[in-house]
Amino acid sequence: MKKQILFFLLFFTVAAFAQDVTGNWYGLLKFPGGQLRLTLHVNKAQDGYTATLDSPDQGAEGIPVSKIAFTDNILTFTIPAIKAEYKGTYANNAITGTFTQNNFPMPLNLGRKEVKTEAPKRPQEPAKPYPYHAEEVTFTNAKHGVTLAGTLTLPQQKGNFPAVVLISGSGPQDRNEELLGHKPFLVLADYLTRNGVAVLRYDDRGTGASGGKFAGATTEDFAADAAAALAYLQSRPEINKKKTGLIGHSEGGIIAPMVANTNKDTGFIVLLAGTAIPGDELMLLQNYLINKAAGMPEAELTKLGGINRKIYDAIKQETDTNVLKAKLNEIFNKELKPLFISKGIPESQVAQYIEMQVAELTSPWYVNFIRYNPAPALEKVQCPILAINGSNDLQVAPVANLDAIKRIAAKSGNKDVTVKELPGLNHLFQESATGLPAEYGEIEQTIAPAALNEILQWIKKRV
Repeated sequence: MKKQILFFLLFFTVAAFAQDVTGNWYGLLKFPGGQLRLTLHVNKAQDGYTATLDSPDQGAEGIPVSKIAFTDNILTFTIPAIKAEYKGTYANNAITGTFTQNNFPMPLNLGRKEVKTEAPKRPQEPAKPYPYHAEEVTFTNAKHGVTLAGTLTLPQQKGNFPAVVLISGSGPQDRNEELLGHKPFLVLADYLTRNGVAVLRYDDRGTGASGGKFAGATTEDFAADAAAALAYLQSRPEINKKKTGLIGHSEGGIIAPMVANTNKDTGFIVLLAGTAIPGDELMLLQNYLINKAAGMPEAELTKLGGINRKIYDAIKQETDTNVLKAKLNEIFNKELKPLFISKGIPESQVAQYIEMQVAELTSPWYVNFIRYNPAPALEKVQCPILAINGSNDLQVAPVANLDAIKRIAAKSGNKDVTVKELPGLNHLFQESATGLPAEYGEIEQTIAPAALNEILQWIKKRV
C-alpha cells in the first residue's frame, strides 16, 4: 500500500564539485500521472557540500539523500528508502539527468531558475470562505509524547454534532491526505461538514505541523495517534460523544478497528479500501494486480509472485534483523539479479536496487505490516461497520478483502456490517478506466459523488 510518490527529504555530503554548485537548484520531475517540482538547496560544508531537497507540490521540505558523488562533472546519488537514484551531468550552470525509481527512469534537469507550473484542475476542492466553522487544533498522544496538529470543521460554531476522525493511508500524510494535487480528506471533510457531521483531520506524526518522528513508526504507533484524536474529539463540548466514529482509508482502515476496540464510545467505523487479510497476502495480490494491469506477461507474474512469497515468508519467520537482511540479499541475488542483468540492466544498478529493496523491506513499518493480520481486531468490533471498495482498486483487492469482512462479521456476530463494492472506482475512489496508480493524478475528480453519498447516507442512518 505504499504510495509510490516521492516523500523523500535529502541530506547528503558531496566530496568535490568541479564547479561551484552552492545555492538553489530547481527541477520538474515528470512521471506517468503527474509531475512534481523539486528544489535542491546546496551549501558548503567542511568536507564538501550539504544539501536538502524540497517537494513544494507535496508540502515536503528538507528531505534526506545518501551516497552522493560528483566526479568529472557527473552528479550521482541514491535514496534507498524509496528505491531511487539520480545521475546528471553538470554543464553551463545546469544539470541534465535522470531520476530512476523502481527501475523506472524519469527525466530530471536542474537549473537556477525557479520552475513555475499550472495547478492541476481539481473541481471538487472547496474554496474559502466555507459555510461552516473551521478551527486549527492540537492534541497530544500522551502515550508516545507526540503533539499532533489538525483541523476541526463544525457545521456551526456551537451545537452538539455527530462527528468523525479521518485516518490516512500509508506513508507520511498531511491532514488533507494530499496526493498528486488531490486532497481527498479536504473534499470528504467539506462534504460531511456541509451535511451536518463534524470532522477532525490531522497531519501524521512528523508531517506538516505535527510533532514526533514518522520514520520507524508502525501501524500500532499510528493507531495510538488516532486514538488520541478520537479522545480529543469526544472531549469537545460541540461534539455528541455517543455519535463519534472513525473513517479510515487504506492503512487507516486497519487502524480504525484497533482504535474502536480501545474506545467503548466509538459509535461506528467506515473502512475505505481497508484491508481484512494478512499483510503478506495483500501485497502479493497488489503486486500481481498492478503488474498485470500494466501489461506484465503471465509467466513473469508467476515468477515474481514466487519470489515475493519467499521474501514475505522470510520477513514473517526471521526475527533477527541482521539475519533477515542476509536472507533477503540472498533471495534477491539468486532470484532477481540474473533476471535484471538479462534485461541489460548494469550490475552496479542492480546492486543499488537490491540495497534499496532490502532497506525498505526490513524497516519497522514494513516488517510489522507484512506480519499483521487485521482479522482478529475486526472480529472484536461490535459497533456498526461500513466497508466499501472500488471495483478497480488494484492496491487493496476488493473481492478478497470485502469477502473477508463478510466472513469476519458472520463469525463475530456483529449484525450491523455493510459491505459494498462500488463499480468503476479505484483505490482513491475516483471514477477510473484501469485503476492503475498512474491514473490518479490525471483524473480531475478527487472522490466520486457515489462514494461520498454512500458514506454520508450510511452515517446519517446511525447518528
